[in-house]
Amino acid sequence: MPIPLLAVALLPPLLSWSRLPEVPDAVGFAGVYAGTSGGALVVAGGANFPAAPPWDGGGKVWHDRVFVLLPGAPAWQAAGVLPRPLGYGASVSHGDGVICIGGSDADAHHAAVFAVRWDGRRIAVVPLPDLPGPLALHCAALIGDRVFVAGGTASPAAVETSRALVTLDLADPSAGWRTLAPCPGPGRILATAGVADGGFHLFGGADLVRGSDGRPERVWLRDAYRYDPGRGWSRLPDLPRPAVAAPSPAPHLGGGVLAILGGDDGSRLGHDPATHPGFRRDALAFDAATGRWETVGALPFSLVTTVAVPWGGGIVVPGGESRPGVRSPAVWRAAVAPAPPETGQPPETGQPPETGERPDTVQPAETDELRETGQPR
Repeated sequence: MPIPLLAVALLPPLLSWSRLPEVPDAVGFAGVYAGTSGGALVVAGGANFPAAPPWDGGGKVWHDRVFVLLPGAPAWQAAGVLPRPLGYGASVSHGDGVICIGGSDADAHHAAVFAVRWDGRRIAVVPLPDLPGPLALHCAALIGDRVFVAGGTASPAAVETSRALVTLDLADPSAGWRTLAPCPGPGRILATAGVADGGFHLFGGADLVRGSDGRPERVWLRDAYRYDPGRGWSRLPDLPRPAVAAPSPAPHLGGGVLAILGGDDGSRLGHDPATHPGFRRDALAFDAATGRWETVGALPFSLVTTVAVPWGGGIVVPGGESRPGVRSPAVWRAAVAPAPPETGQPPETGQPPETGERPDTVQPAETDELRETGQPR
């Protein structure tokens, strides 16, 4: 049965969640590429811990498999493989393909960019110009034919995050990537990107700093920015709470409203991973016209390090990480329905948040070894 979210005055549509067929893997994946092609939902790559959870010594494995789900189909079908096992990049749907941007494998970050296209029988992989350098844990969103990519790190051992913003015109990819003005805030990984009213929005994520042992430590962020092509960056009101690794791109709910679906707020660091309750299960909504944030109700899932894909008039979240080191094959779809008539009364909640000082607590970052529990892996 669909699970409705709470309606508030800010939110123009309502979201009602239901289940789709599970991704065909017993464990599920995090860090997938996902989008639409040929009318089908496409999920590719990603990583998991297939043998055992990380706290029991299980190793992370990257994958190259591609699956498609046709409208109304009772199950996914295998459709091919990527050029290599790959995950933790960014993806957007454009034309008739899923644009897969950068990412990592067990050894390195990569600059490769390619389109995955489904012709009704199999997938084809079409190369596009490489990013300016290797990149993973970044985010991306599409304005017209131009894809914008922000944040990330250049290598698995990086102790610095990127502030860079780059763009590629998918209508003229031979022109290559352009480097734009960097984000005026700190660099970040696992941020959420979104587009509303013609502007590229960048929400939250985490910065990295060098710890006393020389290894990266994570700083949770809740600042937000907007980039307008031809005009540059502007600061937005902070998120009400940190949001790391929330499904990205942020779903556009109409009326200039973007949604942040859960995410990790860092509040459960150090929790026993075997009994960890999962990440945030509340949704935030941002009105690009007014700069107001609202908490808009409960989610039926706790999934991070995944993608939000518009498909069939709704929004699909195709699995992800349900708690640190644990994947889920569950696929959720939100139907978007018209909101009830306006009452004429302004919302009583959602005051602009604080000014956005960076948090003064620093925690060890995600690494290939389990140095710290309670954060996405």
